[in-house]
Amino acid sequence: MTGAAVIVSGFGGQGLLFAGTVLARAAMAEGLEVLWIPSYGPEMRGGSAACTVIVGEEPIGSPIVDHADVVIALSAPALARYGTFVAPGGLLVVDGTLMEIPSISGVEVVAPPCTSLARSAGDDRLVSIVALGALVARRRIVGIEALRAALRDVAGAKHPEVLRADLQALSAGMVAVDALAAPV
Repeated sequence: MTGAAVIVSGFGGQGLLFAGTVLARAAMAEGLEVLWIPSYGPEMRGGSAACTVIVGEEPIGSPIVDHADVVIALSAPALARYGTFVAPGGLLVVDGTLMEIPSISGVEVVAPPCTSLARSAGDDRLVSIVALGALVARRRIVGIEALRAALRDVAGAKHPEVLRADLQALSAGMVAVDALAAPV
């Protein structure tokens, strides 16, 4: 891995900034350079929200992302806004529970049922962690153990009661994407 730009986007309340923080923490733990930039409106829940995480082996020269290696779009407005940012050969993760699966030439699109899997793990807000699991199943931007450790650090420090659900959601996203890729 030489570097990657990831955009995590959707509605406020879907845990987008949390997922970006977990990804950034995992990258830092692996000794990578990291830049994390949140973007959200004044709404508490339901408004548009996003964050950009840039990781690399070299110092990051600019926070501007014209083309992302990975876009997680967990709402139709997020897909409309950021779907065109995916670089050729990149990955687009959408919530297969809530959205139609787009077809974008030259882009790998995966659509695990993020909302359904988050509910099964115990909380709708885990939708972004399910998507993060899908991301690392397809692109090893960081190692899975580093991601689990970051979840333990970030979630376990403030809310140890939800750590098990977070870890379950992460695994569910990874398994769902592996199942989507399996031959029928």
